[in-house]
Amino acid sequence: MRSLTRSTAVLVLLALPACGDVADPPLGARLPAPVLMFVGDSFAVGSGPVPRWESYASQTARLMGWQPIIAGASGTGFCNAGRAGRTFQRSYELELAWRPAPDLLVISGGHNDRRWSPDHVRRAATALLAQVRAHWPETRTVMVGPIWLEDPPRRAYGVRDALAQAAAAGKVPFLDPMLRTWPREAVLPDGIHPTRAGHERLAAWLAGELKAHQRAYQGP
Repeated sequence: MRSLTRSTAVLVLLALPACGDVADPPLGARLPAPVLMFVGDSFAVGSGPVPRWESYASQTARLMGWQPIIAGASGTGFCNAGRAGRTFQRSYELELAWRPAPDLLVISGGHNDRRWSPDHVRRAATALLAQVRAHWPETRTVMVGPIWLEDPPRRAYGVRDALAQAAAAGKVPFLDPMLRTWPREAVLPDGIHPTRAGHERLAAWLAGELKAHQRAYQGP
């Protein structure tokens, strides 16, 4: 059989359906869940009797029906590297930045930065927000301030205010857990970390705040 000429072969290929064409999803098919990424400390990754999958970060995503990806380590912060030897910025680079951009990024912490000056904290948070925006320009970001389930020390307010300033400069929402009063059953005997009930309360609060911001972002 005579072989096809080059021009005939091209015409045949053009007549075939494009391999990249994607059919409409079947009626009622479930779309992929939006992705909610976290950068945080032991509150986000779990500590003591509460594992990562029961942390307030995981439960927040569950309440929203989103898929969580949680980065960070106990004792870390914007400035404090903790035993893990890395700050939030390094956790972001190692665990998140190489992934596809999420639908929402939550940067939550500051509890472990109280030994640093507010100016150091503000500069570190500003640098992280700038890096995120440069790498994922379309990703919405929310910053959550330090979590204190009992009375915060005086220096915690300086950290909180520094993070609020960084968030305002970076034009991202800032949520302040220190404005709320948490019940005694929300905190473990160490006086710092949440119980399972505490994680549930934190998740209910944060999910409500994020949903409100989601509605405001989408508009009427």
